[in-house]
Amino acid sequence: MGDLSDELHRLDLDGARVVVLVPDGTRSIPLGRLFAEVHDALIGRVASLDVLIALGTHPPMPPPAIERRFDLPPGGWAARYPGVAVHNHEWHDPRTFADLGEIPATEVAAASAGLLAEPIRVRVNRLVAEADACLVIGPVFPHESVGFSGGDKYFFPGVSGPEVIDAFHWLGALIGTMDIIGRPGLTPVRAVIQAAAERIPARRLAVAVVVAPAGDEVLGTYVGTTTEAWAAAAEHSAQVHVRYVDRPYRRVVSVMPAMYDDLWTAAKGMYKVEPIVADGGEVVVYAPHVATFSVTHDAMIRRVGYHCRDYLLAHADRLADVPRAVLAHSIHARGAGTYEGGVERCRIDVRLATAIPPADCAAVALGWADPATVDLPALAADPETLVVPKAGEQLYRLNPVSGP
Repeated sequence: MGDLSDELHRLDLDGARVVVLVPDGTRSIPLGRLFAEVHDALIGRVASLDVLIALGTHPPMPPPAIERRFDLPPGGWAARYPGVAVHNHEWHDPRTFADLGEIPATEVAAASAGLLAEPIRVRVNRLVAEADACLVIGPVFPHESVGFSGGDKYFFPGVSGPEVIDAFHWLGALIGTMDIIGRPGLTPVRAVIQAAAERIPARRLAVAVVVAPAGDEVLGTYVGTTTEAWAAAAEHSAQVHVRYVDRPYRRVVSVMPAMYDDLWTAAKGMYKVEPIVADGGEVVVYAPHVATFSVTHDAMIRRVGYHCRDYLLAHADRLADVPRAVLAHSIHARGAGTYEGGVERCRIDVRLATAIPPADCAAVALGWADPATVDLPALAADPETLVVPKAGEQLYRLNPVSGP
């Protein structure tokens, strides 16, 4: 790749109304530096420049958090980026959306290999629909619902209405986390995303970034259309964000960084390591700072609990009013299992070493560990235990020649 400024000039955005889509604080990326380069390359050439934070259903970022995310001092946004407005996506407010029509059931069925055969209403943040061009700045990692994150996923579910958000997560859960996470190419879920994205009238462009697993050092930057830039970044991500081990472990302890502030996001410490846990083993999600299951969906999660896919399919009628994104989160965090004869058997156990009380964990069918008694050095010395620092973005798999 050439210089980022040169690559941006080749996109020919002169006179365009541009909306830049960026991740919230749950993704590792040197966003401040990258956005500064994008801004300085485009400002004065474009007709307007807005920033839209692709929250999905994550909580909005207040101004101080936004400034920290962009490496700015308190009150520094207006001084550094005068005339550039920054917006939180408001997934729950229908007034903020533009309706782009519907993906017919036949098209959904074809894209999803028949797993989902229903029409999907396509609504997207109005800023996207009214722009001439949308530029995604975001990292690419293995992802539990789509294969690899990034690209058009920043539109759907990043700044979409709840219809695509629910369909996106539910389809990934139906396929099964371990069958789709880190899966390259056009997965059924990405095919549905692209079917929705193709209804956006604006040009869809991206600065797709691959960062080092241990931090936010940029290893690769890919500029182009959302599909082209994403595909190149996903291929690179597969080389650096998938770690192979030679044998399964009885226990994996995922040490979650502070950027995951609830289990909705910290559950990445479960499904990114699930493939290397032995049958009957356990994942311990170590996140003493996490005090809630979800900032946004806590009440629904407490009602549903955490269960395998087959259990939730068997109780679909009882849970028909629960958003399918919540059901998918339940499946992702609990992992593979069966439900036969009224008995649920999950392949592995999941314990939370968090600030969530033990009774609350038991009520949602998760185990509990006192974070104050979790001895990480001692666990790391146990040959049957793998301690994963800064868990959540790197996928662990068994070496194909060494797996069971």
